[in-house]
Amino acid sequence: MPAQRALILFAHGARDPQWAEPFQRLAALLQDRQTESRVSLAFLELMTPSLADCVAEQVAAGITHITIVPAFMARGSHLRRDLPLLIEELAARHPQIELQVTAALGEAEPVLAAMADWIASQ
Repeated sequence: MPAQRALILFAHGARDPQWAEPFQRLAALLQDRQTESRVSLAFLELMTPSLADCVAEQVAAGITHITIVPAFMARGSHLRRDLPLLIEELAARHPQIELQVTAALGEAEPVLAAMADWIASQ
């Protein structure tokens, strides 16, 4: 039975394709740990897939619950203004699915602690 849950890492995007490499590695690590969910990566701009395209792909695969994890350090204007509008549009386009949005990665205490540990070890 295919997974009915998905986790989408949502990153900003950049013109340089190498910029996405850490996010791609994170998505692969998550997929190894979250075998019951489909893990994918979407971008706000400059890269593909967009969040809308990624959600549509998950819905077409039978996904009924999507958790979106903003791969941002903090809630700047993209997360305060742009993301809520995108979520509102996605909810209207796909009323049959449950969308959940977590806090920005950089605001999670365990993430900050891991970064502080790494910095302190340098």
